[in-house]
Amino acid sequence: MIYEINGCNLNLEVLNNVSRLNCKIKLSHDSIVRIKNCREMVEKKIKNKEIVYGINTGIGEFSEKVLNDNQLEDFQKYLIYNHSAGIGEAAPLDYVRGAMLGRVNVHAKGNSGCRLEITETLIEMLNKQVTPFVCQKGSVGACGDLAPMAQIALVLLGEGKAYYKGQLLDGKEALDRANIKIPGLKARDGLAVINGSNLLTAMSGLFCYDLQNVIKHAEIAASMSLDALLANLKPYDKRIHVLRGFSGSVKTAHAIRKILKGGDLINDKITTKVQDAYSLRSTPQVIGAVHDALIYGIKQIEIELNGVGDNPIFIPEDDVQLSGANFQGTPVSLPMDMMGAALTMICVLSERRLNRLNNPALSSNLPPFLTKGAGMFSGLMLSQYTADTLIVEQRILSSPASIQSIPAAADQEDFVSMGMNTAIKNFQILDNSYGIIGIELMAAAQALDFRNHKFGLGVNIAKEVVRTQIDFLDEDRPLYNDHNKIKSLVINNDIISSVEKEIGNIYL
Repeated sequence: MIYEINGCNLNLEVLNNVSRLNCKIKLSHDSIVRIKNCREMVEKKIKNKEIVYGINTGIGEFSEKVLNDNQLEDFQKYLIYNHSAGIGEAAPLDYVRGAMLGRVNVHAKGNSGCRLEITETLIEMLNKQVTPFVCQKGSVGACGDLAPMAQIALVLLGEGKAYYKGQLLDGKEALDRANIKIPGLKARDGLAVINGSNLLTAMSGLFCYDLQNVIKHAEIAASMSLDALLANLKPYDKRIHVLRGFSGSVKTAHAIRKILKGGDLINDKITTKVQDAYSLRSTPQVIGAVHDALIYGIKQIEIELNGVGDNPIFIPEDDVQLSGANFQGTPVSLPMDMMGAALTMICVLSERRLNRLNNPALSSNLPPFLTKGAGMFSGLMLSQYTADTLIVEQRILSSPASIQSIPAAADQEDFVSMGMNTAIKNFQILDNSYGIIGIELMAAAQALDFRNHKFGLGVNIAKEVVRTQIDFLDEDRPLYNDHNKIKSLVINNDIISSVEKEIGNIYL
């Protein structure tokens, strides 16, 4: 499939499919016209010797330094050299491809002022899978993701390094092997590639795309635990949640009822307590709050993906350029700090259900630590340890980065978003969540094997999928293999696929 990019239609699905599935893109005709018109305006201003930030002036603290005509092209090269100042291991290729896609979409708006060849080269690199080597760390999220984006721009000079067909090569060799012409960088081109929060936004978009499936796993795990713990399901009555009015709460309650449909518990064939602990009856309110927060987070990301994140901004119809701060990453980093904390909250709730499955004082007569040989065997006691340490790490990482600004550039850039820190730590929180929710799934499957009532259809299918990878714990064995297998099962979304194949989308 080839997606047409027009500056207005980029969403999380397209971002995922281009970044991870290598779907191809092309520029719309209107975008080509807009890019050309904007470049004509820029070249006219250069010819008329107008003072334009980042073209014939320095940047940051050097914005008052005016360059002569002979310096304009070299300035773009040295700008990229200077800003290629990251550190650390390579960012995953899907992050970098997402940043390139986002930058193409910014150019497609027709307000960036670069040559069409620059945008077309980025598109050709995406379509032929030439992906620059970009250090993971170095951006403060304003003036955009300068350091990582500069490493993308290096390849446009035929420099730096890039991956081609899985091999890391010098930038020129990667382009040559893919038969891509080196465009070089002329006046404005370099800054038009680097001056936006494209990497942190792409990473945040991919995080939210993945988070949607993590939420589903949390709802499936909760359903399995509720069935195993003989929970009172009256707190999942739709009327309770409609009366309060939060759509996310309504959504989660519906999903859990649907997963439990057909079982004895939801059909009132099992005696339950009058009222359960919060970890059992508050699940719709807690996970539902994450649904509601995610709507806002995705909205902010998609606005940014389709906005003009640049400085200066050129408006050809008014023949004007305006300097501002649309590179500032805060509109994305602030809600993404919230999303990292929200995911941690889901995992804390998951661990509390795991505790009730393990604890004989709380488990409605399940054996201690879900083992038949308590004393000789310790069952899933240590699985809870593992979940707990992952949660502590998540809690540390949930401290917001968006309030951690450190002034830079001689205080010219005296407030920065630190949005890259948010994006990086969110993926660490996400990785831990696969293990934590996976361990609940594993424990719930173990607990269900001690019950003899009829389970919900979705619960039964999820349990069967878990059992394809994790055997019943009849006697103690090393659990690290089980933990890693269940984590992989969550990452691959096999449980969701199997459940929804049988019962349909859990939200419909």
